[in-house]
Amino acid sequence: MLTNLKALEPQVVWAHFASLCEIPRASKHEAALIDHLIAWAAGRGIAAVVDGAGNLILKKPATSGCEDRPGVILQAHLDMVCQANAGTQHDFLRDPIPVEVRDGWVIAPNTTLGADNGIGVALALAALDEPDLKHPAIEVLLTVNEESGMDGARGLAPGTLQGCTLINLDTEEWGHFYLGCAGGVDVEVRSVCDFDALPSDYVLLRFEVSGLRGGHSGIDIHLGRGNAIKLLAEALRDLSAHTDVRLIRLQGGSARNAIPREAFAECALPAAIAVNIDEWVQHRHQAWRTRFATIDPNVAFSCRHFETSPDAALLQADQLRVLAFLDTVANGVSCVSQDFPGVTDTSSNLGVATLDAGEFKATFKVRSLRDESAGALADKLAVYAAAQGMKAFKDGAYPGWTPNPASPLLALCQQVYTAQFGEVAGLQVIHAGLECGLLASSHPDVDMISFGPDIQGAHAPGERVQIESVGHCYTLLKALLQALSTGR
Repeated sequence: MLTNLKALEPQVVWAHFASLCEIPRASKHEAALIDHLIAWAAGRGIAAVVDGAGNLILKKPATSGCEDRPGVILQAHLDMVCQANAGTQHDFLRDPIPVEVRDGWVIAPNTTLGADNGIGVALALAALDEPDLKHPAIEVLLTVNEESGMDGARGLAPGTLQGCTLINLDTEEWGHFYLGCAGGVDVEVRSVCDFDALPSDYVLLRFEVSGLRGGHSGIDIHLGRGNAIKLLAEALRDLSAHTDVRLIRLQGGSARNAIPREAFAECALPAAIAVNIDEWVQHRHQAWRTRFATIDPNVAFSCRHFETSPDAALLQADQLRVLAFLDTVANGVSCVSQDFPGVTDTSSNLGVATLDAGEFKATFKVRSLRDESAGALADKLAVYAAAQGMKAFKDGAYPGWTPNPASPLLALCQQVYTAQFGEVAGLQVIHAGLECGLLASSHPDVDMISFGPDIQGAHAPGERVQIESVGHCYTLLKALLQALSTGR
């Protein structure tokens, strides 16, 4: 399947992306890929260094006659979000990504593809590979652990980079230049729960929410897609109002920055009630199908019956707290931007929830175009958790990237884009988090811009990237490097 990628145009870009699909690169597990790229660079006489934060920096001197031009930085991140559909056997630490070429797109049908941000990495490497491309000095900054903490960008020491302009290759809508992004902070809520014994006539059931589209908690949060954790809590609260359902174990979501697609709960019910529970499950299933008909039409709710007689379940008081918190806590868009029409300003995503062995945890990704608003919403989540007798911890805060409409790099990008494609590119501010905010903190005098190809479904199985838009990105990148080498 990866051979199919190497036949696509531009071949130099797709050959690099095929290599990225072959080498597992989950967050915090980028070492094998870094070793591969260091060996690749050595074979081409390209300097390679790993900095104190674990980032890989590749350096190529300016072409002859361009030595006096200011250097340029190309930036992308090495890691990817790792998610697979239920029932898909895939080890993200060992297995290559299974890909298909379908109707003008490259897609991973049952896992994440890693086009976010593997295509950005491939574009930067391809630029280094071009033998006849005229360019100023190039530094390629490939950061680590972007998806689960932005540790690479956070740990970049001031003065590490010498370039004056930076092109971030981590956005997902071709035809637009991005000049600002949201900052964010993680919130984890914890609580210790107690169990008590169950009568002998209780039986074990497993309720499961599945079939949701999920998606990127920044890019897709405004679409109103179902959150599997929220829907499961909603259903269990409804059931507990009518009968003595007892919660034993719960699991939903797998990443704080992805909208949860699946969630399940193991519960105990009196055997006489459990016999007829399927009718209630089917009613709830149909109600959700109607509610999400145009947004998440494949949402499903199911129940499995077991002959097992469970010994214990959560205390009623703790169960009420956990389900009430999950059902009513803030999730989704908090407010929209007044400065950038159609852009989400502030949001929270309940990405992961677990109840296991008496310990409850819930993890949120909070984002905002204004750092103060991200902090305020995180504080509100902490206060709400405390009201339910739970503890909350904030971590991983990173700044947003403030737009600069007067950027000289933006003006040059617009000029080059129009010359190449005969139209004016759009300008965007993105609710997702780019590393530009952190990079601007350590390198405040660097002028920055971001662009990328059309990517759909990032952070969810079925992620895809449009082939034609990748070619457009590479054409634009080469033209920009040429323009930066001459100053026009």
